[in-house]
Amino acid sequence: MALIAVGSCMFTTLGLEPAFENRVDPTRIAAQIVTGVGFLGAGSILRQGEYVRGLTTAASIWVVASLGMAVGFGYYGVAVFAALLVLFTLVVIRPIENRLFKNRRNRRHDDVHHDDPQPDEPIRQ
Repeated sequence: MALIAVGSCMFTTLGLEPAFENRVDPTRIAAQIVTGVGFLGAGSILRQGEYVRGLTTAASIWVVASLGMAVGFGYYGVAVFAALLVLFTLVVIRPIENRLFKNRRNRRHDDVHHDDPQPDEPIRQ
């Protein structure tokens, strides 16, 4: 995660650097970072049978890249506030969620649709 933040910070900072003859549009750099990080996040989402895992990891990758961009653009206060909010969400909310939703199960197993044809029944048209 730290590599993602540092990488997005570097791309953003270098895009703002006036040492290059033509200054690069920072919105284009941000768009490319979001696109590339989207592919990284999509690779972290796994489907194991009926369960989907890795959504929190994918969201964390995306947020870490945005924190790196905020630092690269010089918005340090926004980056610190967002980092604290993300840490609060990931650390503090999880035990509360587990306590409130003890009997949480996979909805696909619990939700039986009687209108759907069974495997042995022919499909009516």
